[in-house]
Amino acid sequence: MRDVLAAWRPVIDAEIERLLPRETDVEYASDFFGAPTYEYDADAIQRALPDPVWTLLDRGGKRWRAVVCCLLLDGFGVDPHDYLPYACIPEILHNGTIIVDDVEDGATMRRGGPALHHEFGTDTALNAGNAMYFFPLKIVAQDPADLDPEVRLEIYEMLMHELNRTHLGQGMDIHWHNQQAIEMSEAQYLEMCACKTGCLGRIVARLAALLTDQPDDVEGHAARYAELMSIAFQIGDDILDVETAAEHGGAFGKGVGNDVREGKKTLVAIHAAREATPERAARLEELLWADENSEEDIAEVIEIFEETGSVAYARECALDIAAEAREHLAELDLADEPADNLAEFTHFVIERDV
Repeated sequence: MRDVLAAWRPVIDAEIERLLPRETDVEYASDFFGAPTYEYDADAIQRALPDPVWTLLDRGGKRWRAVVCCLLLDGFGVDPHDYLPYACIPEILHNGTIIVDDVEDGATMRRGGPALHHEFGTDTALNAGNAMYFFPLKIVAQDPADLDPEVRLEIYEMLMHELNRTHLGQGMDIHWHNQQAIEMSEAQYLEMCACKTGCLGRIVARLAALLTDQPDDVEGHAARYAELMSIAFQIGDDILDVETAAEHGGAFGKGVGNDVREGKKTLVAIHAAREATPERAARLEELLWADENSEEDIAEVIEIFEETGSVAYARECALDIAAEAREHLAELDLADEPADNLAEFTHFVIERDV
């Protein structure tokens, strides 16, 4: 799967750059956003949008959402290159969400560099992140694939539905972040993931299905595959953060022990709080609630996770979810090679080391 991602990434990046050039001017702004009422400030637009967005994109990221969309399009029997602007929609949305998430979470690092609100200011970061929520709607409006009006309407309605659900998930996550006690259930955590991460995955799959005029049951299985795979990806992300923190180093771009420093209520933490003694569970809550954590504090959190077997438990959950995703994938009549790659991706999201 790494080879597939590596092959597609420059294609996706080139298309995003075509949609949002690194260097913009008044002509671009007028063409994409509409003629000015009075006068655009090209320098202000450049510094407010392309500069922060491309700073983030140039730091890395796997572009897997766009790639999975392309693989599904290929599997459904069309040339994904004909629909590249649409495949970039979930990737643009994802990068917008993480800019905003980092502000809301008080994150310090992202992809090996300062979170954008530390580098460009909170106001610029929020504006850029929010712009990336709306940017995809303009892609649909420009209609690069000359879609039937009914299909365009279905895409608009799908995006509105799924994006609204992402804010339910983010709202749950923020609420948990703002309370010390670890009181949420595993089912509630998984629902948060299904909304916050899973809805972007569902956008990936539903776009491919709508663009190729698939029946409702096919769209449903594709969406469920992508949703489950995204949940497994999120749990894998939580596990990777713990394991990287335990190693006291590595190149994981979020920053070592970032989830602990931010006090994230992950599946690992939820399981540990349930399985630990009352004293150790209270200590875990205290450490996650602290405004700042030393390396010794992070080491103690990792120790509690190890005592309770919580990382292994989370990995087993992720593996079960990934297996369920493959069951839905098997219901799709896809071409062999993209189907194999999509199945392999359900393993990659858990086994990756970066």
